[in-house]
Amino acid sequence: MDNVNKYIHLKNINIIENPKGSIYHALKFSDEEFNGFGEAYFTTINFNETKGWKFHKKMIMNLIVPFGNVRFNFIHEGSSTCEAIIIGEDNYKRLTVYPGVWMSFTGLNETKNIILNISNIEHNSSEAINLPLDHFKLKNYK
Repeated sequence: MDNVNKYIHLKNINIIENPKGSIYHALKFSDEEFNGFGEAYFTTINFNETKGWKFHKKMIMNLIVPFGNVRFNFIHEGSSTCEAIIIGEDNYKRLTVYPGVWMSFTGLNETKNIILNISNIEHNSSEAINLPLDHFKLKNYK
């Protein structure tokens, strides 16, 4: 596992090739990043579209992109720089995001970009804060 910082962990996960259809690993109970189960859902992001900024107070997200490629953008409160991580078909990994960091994400493939989020708690709108994309004045944000 690659600890990018205390809020973001990146881990290689397996794709088991099979001529009848491949198996894409996501998260196991025995994985260090498993922090309980609240819900799992898929979301899509269109090509060159960005969703965010979102800040979770309690939710731990385990993000996997089995189809397409997605750039996840992170910023810490008070920072003027953005940290970006791309995962997906070209870089199949699990991205674990802990509470306390602002996040947005951008679709990079012209075909469908699908994100699976396996979170430790169920969605609760009072648990997250949303801000418009232009809220942060960033030096290196695309």
